[in-house]
Amino acid sequence: MSEMIDFELGGRTFGYLKPYLIAEIGVNHEGSLDRAKRMIEQVARAGGHAAKFQTYKAATLAAKTTSPAYWDQTKEPTSSQYELFQRWDNFGPAEYAELAQHCVDQGIDFMSTPFDLDAVDMLTPLMPVTKVASADLTNIPLLRKIARTKRPVVMSCGASSHAEIEHSLEVLLADGAASVTLLHCILNYPTPRENAQLSQIQVLQEKFGSRVAIGYSDHVRPEDDGELPALEIAALFGARVIEKHFTDNKQGVGNDHYHAMDEADLRRFVDKLDVYSTLYGTREHSLSAQSQAISNARRRIIAVRDLPAGHVLEEADLIALRSNTGIEIAQWDSVMGKSLKRAVAADLPLQPEDL
Repeated sequence: MSEMIDFELGGRTFGYLKPYLIAEIGVNHEGSLDRAKRMIEQVARAGGHAAKFQTYKAATLAAKTTSPAYWDQTKEPTSSQYELFQRWDNFGPAEYAELAQHCVDQGIDFMSTPFDLDAVDMLTPLMPVTKVASADLTNIPLLRKIARTKRPVVMSCGASSHAEIEHSLEVLLADGAASVTLLHCILNYPTPRENAQLSQIQVLQEKFGSRVAIGYSDHVRPEDDGELPALEIAALFGARVIEKHFTDNKQGVGNDHYHAMDEADLRRFVDKLDVYSTLYGTREHSLSAQSQAISNARRRIIAVRDLPAGHVLEEADLIALRSNTGIEIAQWDSVMGKSLKRAVAADLPLQPEDL
């Protein structure tokens, strides 16, 4: 498998076990600007790199009578996607500008997925990178509009064939996208463990990783204790961008609360990444941390009996014992057959000047 391309944004590089972390608030603010701002603050406190929203109008997103839900309706009941999206499409340019500034004030990036062409125009000046939702991977007019902003693009690949991903990638790159990152994603809300298919992170890397960075967008419900094993595995597999829905109330009804992480979950994951990164270290081969062991744990060549000057050394004269001085055992073959310049007492190590 080829070496993975790092994700670069705003002069920063996100590499192995140091992914760019997108907390997708989406519409979990439920139309409250103050709540959205508080959630941005939670993301920043927990160590996320970006707070992401969703920008749409129901009328330009879903048909009124022919758009049934594709998610678990016991958690998100609706007569149609149109009906659901109407509930949460109240934010406009002023609100998004205010949220973007609040992200700046909190030291993180603002993102919002545009679901129509007007949203691209409105959001582009506010964001360092544009996110394409899985369901819009085949939306060629939207992809072209986004690509022509000349910005980096992060695109989820849920419910898409490799041929569709290839075509969309070609469109984005041909029309000017500064870079593209592909996120493995499963469009099950929530995603059962048996459907997560994290192996596809590696498959995407094999097929597309010579041209783009690879990441992961997750819909697996957190464990009862808040652990996020899918995100951990994705990071260990090398995901350079990781996206996960974010909420301030995991018991909330509807929206994406029921499969989202909260501030404590994100903080726990960030801390684990720090541990994993520390344990992984670097690819530079260094023995500096083991210098004491090299000095004290390695065996040296020791005389087993008193040896007179002029004696020609044989294996029976010597033994390999741990010692912090003397000729290392690695030189055993070169020592055999040499004569001693001076006498060496039993139990003492041979020194180079003895030969």
